[in-house]
Amino acid sequence: MKELTKAEEQIMQVLWKLEKAFVRDIMKRLPNPVPAYNTVSTIVRILEKKGFVSHEAFGKSHRYYPLVSKEEYTRATVKSFVHNYFSNSFGNMVSFFARERSLSLKEMEEIMQIMQEEIEKQKK
Repeated sequence: MKELTKAEEQIMQVLWKLEKAFVRDIMKRLPNPVPAYNTVSTIVRILEKKGFVSHEAFGKSHRYYPLVSKEEYTRATVKSFVHNYFSNSFGNMVSFFARERSLSLKEMEEIMQIMQEEIEKQKK
């Protein structure tokens, strides 16, 4: 899956929330300073070329909607992140965050609980 630029990802975040939107609807949800209409429109068309969104035509207007779900994109992005920075090892990633003290004790306990539950599911 292709990676998104920050601007493209920002627009996708809005489309994932709204599910369907015209450019003006997207602009209303963007943080300040809001880019010009033509800029947002261009980015949406780039997203369409990349296969992330499609549109429905209403005369000269287009209502855009995501073709890639937020979950699909998140999964692909995390996989790529782990591959590129942690030798394709989720264990290395968790160890890194634990060592860097980026995870609190509570967060580490929650991760351990989630992992224990997953281990039990896979044993069955």
